[in-house]
Amino acid sequence: MQTIRETLEQAVTRALIRVTGIEDAKGQVIYASRPEFGDYQANGVMSVAKRLRKNPREIAQQVLDSLDAGEWLSKAEIAGPGFINLFLKEQALSNRAKELLTDPSRLIIPEHDNKTIVVDYSSPNLAKEMHVGHLRGTIIGDSIVRVLESLGHCVIRQNHVGDWGTQFGMLIAHMKSLSAQGASVSSRLSDLEKFYREAKQRFDEEPEFAELARSYVVRLQGGDAECLSAWQQFIEESLRHCQEVYDQLGVKLKPSDLCAESFYNKELPGIVKILNEKGLLTESEGAKCVFLDEFKGKDGNPLPVIVQKSDGGYLYATTDLAAVRYRSADLGADRVLYVVDARQSLHFNQVFAVAAAAGMVRSDCRLEHIAYGTMMGEDGKPFKTRSGDTVKLKDLLNEAVRRAHDLVSDKNPDLPENDRQQIAATVGIAAVKYADLSKSRTSDYIFDWSQMLSFDGNTAPYLLYAYARIQSVLRRLADENITPGQQINVDTPEERALLIKILQFAEVVRQVGVDCYPNQLCQYLYELAGLFMKFYESCPILKSEPPVQASRLALARLTADTLKTGMNLLGIEPLDRM
Repeated sequence: MQTIRETLEQAVTRALIRVTGIEDAKGQVIYASRPEFGDYQANGVMSVAKRLRKNPREIAQQVLDSLDAGEWLSKAEIAGPGFINLFLKEQALSNRAKELLTDPSRLIIPEHDNKTIVVDYSSPNLAKEMHVGHLRGTIIGDSIVRVLESLGHCVIRQNHVGDWGTQFGMLIAHMKSLSAQGASVSSRLSDLEKFYREAKQRFDEEPEFAELARSYVVRLQGGDAECLSAWQQFIEESLRHCQEVYDQLGVKLKPSDLCAESFYNKELPGIVKILNEKGLLTESEGAKCVFLDEFKGKDGNPLPVIVQKSDGGYLYATTDLAAVRYRSADLGADRVLYVVDARQSLHFNQVFAVAAAAGMVRSDCRLEHIAYGTMMGEDGKPFKTRSGDTVKLKDLLNEAVRRAHDLVSDKNPDLPENDRQQIAATVGIAAVKYADLSKSRTSDYIFDWSQMLSFDGNTAPYLLYAYARIQSVLRRLADENITPGQQINVDTPEERALLIKILQFAEVVRQVGVDCYPNQLCQYLYELAGLFMKFYESCPILKSEPPVQASRLALARLTADTLKTGMNLLGIEPLDRM
């Protein structure tokens, strides 16, 4: 099965090629901006006419004369200088809706060409607890994974956690020191952030401790069994904290998805060797670097990619090159997505370029940096506590649930406390996730409690309420033994607009799979909910006659199915009651 847009695109493209003979012509079918311009609009004639130096309206007319879109079009007409407005048949809409009513899983139409896609996301540093800076990468990555899986791709999650480096010598030294004093290390690790601050303070203020920490780094990297045992204890505790956050967020990351920095440690000498054999290495101030012509600083001098320091240590770039090689060769990835802060753009551009130059990535494997902006406080600066400390992600999520509980209690005080807690847990987490996902991922955004928990506007509570409202109507009529019909008849503009919007869901999901902007799906769901509200107000369901009622009830049910499917792709759990 194809999406409607895909069907129309192919039909217009075939006609355009047929009448012009230009084999690479494209129909360029987009959504019409206004109802009077049709449901879709084809713009491909304009560019072809320019190439042929012919009148675009004349070519557009030839395309219309040759156009065959099967059952889909009631009419097509030329507009302006050569655009083609496309109007869909009501019967074709009803026929497609009948298929979806029978099997709602067909709301999403899988891709024809399934690929193996590696998605690198979340990737916290295990030296500390997860903080608000990890929220965007975690939930954006999770939503992208859900979308790609729904489209039939083989998705491999990679949680590239930071579990290796200088800071771990510092932490091991602090652990050993506490153990020697008879203190319970496991109880102290319950607050990882505090434990890290204690170790960092000692590292900065006690020269002997700092020297000890550095010696532990050398022993750890050398495979010392005692150090590895202490390191493992810390890693396991850190991962337990991470998993608690993932579970609370409803994120699909599991321990089996872990592929930490340490996983690549044994491969790093080989990476340097490959670069040297390819003639890409240059020694600069004792460090081994790669200089590529396309990367220059403001002064015009080449920017280095340092892969080995003068003391023999390796850097993030070395590990990332090893990861690229592993994902391309061992995992067989066709596409690798790095869901990482936009501030790392230069780093990834350089790593991707070096990997390509050294032959560490297959030519048919696409490497993409899925960059995202920063969550900002009301002061326009990166979100922090009033004291200026980094906000623990777990604390933020707990606060969201608390605020949602107050909201639910205020709106429905008669609900049993257990129900209020369950609803608050869903609404609070959904509000935080949706507030982030609904913004373009490349933009910074202001974190605003009042806005994200509002029942008005493009928010999670608004979508959850729209879904719950439909479920309430379905339950009420089910109590009267009235069920949705198996056919949707389009008799009013509101019904038509809502049904077309539902049938465009598959197209939106496809687009998110291509460019990885979940905010497009959020905007679609918000518009869908708004169209349902207009339909519900203009087209009575409860008081309509049986044949009309069955059709409208089916349309309501299909709307609910679409909202539920869309929210699930965002990692949001719908509520039957609110």
